[in-house]
Amino acid sequence: MDEKASAILRTGAPLPAEDAVWTVLQAEAEQARSGEAALAPLYDSILGAPTFESALIETLVARLGHNSIAAPTLRAKFRTAAEADPAIGAAGRADLKAVVERDPASGRLLEPFLFFKGFAAIQTHRFAHWMWANGRPDFARYLQSRSSEVFQTDIHPGAEFGRGLFLDHATGFVAGETVVIEDDVSILHGVTLGGTGNQKKDRHPKVRTGVLIGAGAIILGDIEIGAFSKIASGSFVTQSVPPRCTAVGVPARIIEGAGSTNPAQSMDQHLALGTYESFTYVI
Repeated sequence: MDEKASAILRTGAPLPAEDAVWTVLQAEAEQARSGEAALAPLYDSILGAPTFESALIETLVARLGHNSIAAPTLRAKFRTAAEADPAIGAAGRADLKAVVERDPASGRLLEPFLFFKGFAAIQTHRFAHWMWANGRPDFARYLQSRSSEVFQTDIHPGAEFGRGLFLDHATGFVAGETVVIEDDVSILHGVTLGGTGNQKKDRHPKVRTGVLIGAGAIILGDIEIGAFSKIASGSFVTQSVPPRCTAVGVPARIIEGAGSTNPAQSMDQHLALGTYESFTYVI
């Protein structure tokens, strides 16, 4: 493996022109192929690809393939999007790094790239969002539907996602049309980012940089979840949360302090002792 590239990934330093993520991913695939021959076709989809984007497309086509849309058609659509918008590939690289940095169950880039449905769901959405924004709403809806079937998430193609997102486990994640998620956000399974009515206007949450959202949290309405804040697991949030605060409970109460400098990076879901006990819940 390229030690320089590997070191860059570990430290989180900016990627060089030679593309450290792609270099390390290929090295991991080569090493894995020699140890697990039965999965050679999966590794070959990386080793035989000229770029990160090409490998990502092949992986998604294999997972999303269905007899309703021929694989060459799906592949061509993805390639058009990736070539038109280099930000798709750049964001995919950042997302892949985020998984390895924040998930102790993942020691290699290869694992989320090939096997983790949270990563795959986010990448599928990136292509669907491009379709939505570029006059192909029906194909965007198809990708939303197909991703829901395969990855157990439901992400409207209109939702806007930043870079460095980590969707852990993925099952049950829902994001509505006017959702905005900024960079470096971590979200666990069963989270709903939804609306509170049937109005057509802006109606979904805006999640700012560095936020951690715990499993089963429900966040509704055109509200803001401030930067580096934390939403405790199982909370029901219908009011904006200031930056660097924690929302906890049903309905959620706001407490000061996120418990860590960057909760999305640390994945620290603890609450300060004593603070949590002072709240009375309304069920």
